[in-house]
Amino acid sequence: MKIPTVTAALFDFDGVVMDTESQYTVFWDEIGREYLPQYEGFGRIIKGQTLGNIYRQYFQGMEAEQPLITERLNRFERTMTFEYIPGVECFMENLRANGVRMAIVTSSNEEKMANVYAAHPELKQRVDRILTAELFTRSKPAPDCFLLGAEVLGATPDRCVVFEDSFHGIEAGNAAGMAVVGLSTTNSAASIAGRCSTVIPDFQAFTYEKMRALLA
Repeated sequence: MKIPTVTAALFDFDGVVMDTESQYTVFWDEIGREYLPQYEGFGRIIKGQTLGNIYRQYFQGMEAEQPLITERLNRFERTMTFEYIPGVECFMENLRANGVRMAIVTSSNEEKMANVYAAHPELKQRVDRILTAELFTRSKPAPDCFLLGAEVLGATPDRCVVFEDSFHGIEAGNAAGMAVVGLSTTNSAASIAGRCSTVIPDFQAFTYEKMRALLA
């Protein structure tokens, strides 16, 4: 008897499920101007990475400043607005109706996500799992987070579709051996098109059937 294969959808959070990336760009551009003026557009450079990885890569020798930046980030996240990317709620319902397992795989930590759950308590019921930065040893662009997402959902990488908006996240999905749908919410469609199976502006015209076709 052939065991049915599990199809899984792995969603990044910021810029994919919620329209938050423009807010983070404002915050991290300000941090960049203050601490790392040699990097122009710092907010875009670090997109998709965990806070720990940002510190390790860009703030070495500034250990005293890191807790101050973290506290500023925590305060900022408590004031953020969290609005769904158009169509994502209906798309998730479409996937659920067709037996697709779903996980949110985010570089955000649990403290940030607690703010999200306060604003949208229904989010946890929309997906099977939510995986946060505390669970990954290596940050995107390493594939670890998406491979873990496949594992906890009981899917193999060839049956997974990743939804991402950042260059680091797209690279991680490709490195995991998964089909990648790029959302042009953060970067232009032209800049990510060559890195993805397909590019969409949002989920309003995307369906389970279109996703399934990527795995054919």
